[in-house]
Amino acid sequence: MAEHATSPIPDRLDATMAPSKALVPKPNWILRFGKWMQPRTNRWIARSSRVPDVPVHDPANFRWTRLLEDNWEAIREEAAAVLQDLEEVPPLATISPDHRRIAPAGRWRSYFLVGYRYRDEPNCRACPRTAELISRIPGLNSAFFSVLVPGTHLPAHTGVSKAFLTCHLGIQVPRESGECRMRVVDDWLEWQEGKCLVFDDVFNHEVRNDSEETRIVLLVQFKRPVGPVGWIVGNLFLEGVRRSRFVQDARAGVERWRNRARD
Repeated sequence: MAEHATSPIPDRLDATMAPSKALVPKPNWILRFGKWMQPRTNRWIARSSRVPDVPVHDPANFRWTRLLEDNWEAIREEAAAVLQDLEEVPPLATISPDHRRIAPAGRWRSYFLVGYRYRDEPNCRACPRTAELISRIPGLNSAFFSVLVPGTHLPAHTGVSKAFLTCHLGIQVPRESGECRMRVVDDWLEWQEGKCLVFDDVFNHEVRNDSEETRIVLLVQFKRPVGPVGWIVGNLFLEGVRRSRFVQDARAGVERWRNRARD
C-alpha cells in the first residue's frame, strides 16, 4: 500500500481533481485489503493519538477552527453564490455510488473543494477565500459544502479511518431548535452558524433534517494528531484509500457531473 517513488499519483494538495486513467487501479485488491486492515489500523492510530479517543472533541483543541469561525461570513457569502441553484450541485450518491446506502437520492448534495487531497480547481477558483482558508488547515484531507435539503435523514453509519477527524462549520442552520441535528453515539448535537463542531466519524452517527429549511455546513476532514507509529500506519492506509476505486470513482463522478451539459 505504500507509494513507490515512481508512482504517478502526486502527493501535493494541489493535485487536480480530474482523474487520470493511469491512476485508476484495475483490481479491487487494494480496497479489499484496506477493509481487512481497517480495524487493525484504527487500533494502532487510537493508541498513538495525541488527542483523546472520544466521539466529540472540543474545537478549541484545534487552533485553526478559530480561523474558520472568524471568517465564516466570507465563507457563507461564497457558499451562497455557488449553491444558489441546488440542482446544479451534484448529489453525493451520484458522484460517489458507495454513498448510495446512506445518501437519499438528490437530498445530500456536495460542492467539493478538496477530496482526498485532490483539489477541484474550478470550484476553488469560484470560492477563492474559502480555498485560501482551508489551505491553512494542518493535515487537510477533504473539504466541501455539505447540503441537506428539508426532510433528509442520513441513517446510522461509520467513517473510514481514525486517521481522520471531521469538522463542521455551520453556514446555514435551520432556525427551529431540535429539527436539524446529528447523533454521535448517544449524544444529539445541533449546529450553530459560524461555529465549529468536531467529531470522530468512526463512531456511529446519523443526521436528520426534519425542518423545512436547507442545512449547509463546510465539512472539513483532517488528519488526527498522532505520534510516529500512528503517522506511519495512518498514512499507509490513507494512501491505499486514495488509490482505491472508492476515491477514483468519485473523482470521475465529479467530472461526469461537470461535463454532463456538454454531452
